[in-house]
Amino acid sequence: MQIRKRLKNINFDKKRLAFGPGITQQTLINIATVIIGSFIFAIGVNSFMIAGNLGEGGVTGLAIILYYAFDISPAVSNFVLNSILLVIGFKFLSRRAMYYTIVVVFLTSFFLWLTETWRIQTDEILINTVFGGALVGLGIGLIIRIGATTAGTTILARLVNKYMDVNVSYALMFFDMVVITIGLTVMTLEQVLLTVIALYIAMKVMDFIIEGMNPKKAITIISDHPDRLGKMINSEIRRGVTIMNGRGFYTQEDKDILYVIINKSQLTRLKRLIRRYDEKAFVVVHDVNSVLGNYFI
Repeated sequence: MQIRKRLKNINFDKKRLAFGPGITQQTLINIATVIIGSFIFAIGVNSFMIAGNLGEGGVTGLAIILYYAFDISPAVSNFVLNSILLVIGFKFLSRRAMYYTIVVVFLTSFFLWLTETWRIQTDEILINTVFGGALVGLGIGLIIRIGATTAGTTILARLVNKYMDVNVSYALMFFDMVVITIGLTVMTLEQVLLTVIALYIAMKVMDFIIEGMNPKKAITIISDHPDRLGKMINSEIRRGVTIMNGRGFYTQEDKDILYVIINKSQLTRLKRLIRRYDEKAFVVVHDVNSVLGNYFI
């Protein structure tokens, strides 16, 4: 716990290196994360997905289709197709994200070439499905977590997230399904269905990496007894509570609205306690992707 608190107090963005004043420790951490994520992604694709004659989503999925159909190296087609989409990304995404993404495109293509012969042959196709999906999701999750993308449909997914407020993972899933449908031209229906399972696993792993090991929930509470509930949350849940002023549109009555951020593991207990203290309370639970600030530890 002490180590965790110390790490929270370190601002790596402000710690600059002696040999490069313009480079922070966070920059090096981000680059290392991109390298590791790209390598894991490449292993998932070559060692498990292609080894099991399975497909993939996005540009990598198109690269695998070209590999099955015309024996074109996935590393080459991945680099060419992603380079085209990078031009689109420069116009719509932040410059910082695109700089990292350029690095990602080079690294993923390089690692796809490096691990091209790393094939794990098994007699159980579910091993390829599960571990391929998990490694692909882990690699993409690490890359997206630091603000980069794997280019390809990830750029399109981030654009959809930016302008339509759709979850990145679900936007990726949509584009991946389009590619998988095209994959029916070179794969059997069974292989395509197994690929869908692998992509679902990848999406869940990616969500876990992006949102963190302990996702948060935001709770909005409208009650006739806000002081009683506020004290309960402070003492029982041990979380700070914000009181906001509100007014009912129909009754035109002033209301105190409670707002609190909790760990997901505390949600069931909080709802049970709210029912005990005020069974008529109106409670809304919101998903929270991240929490910044020193008030939440």
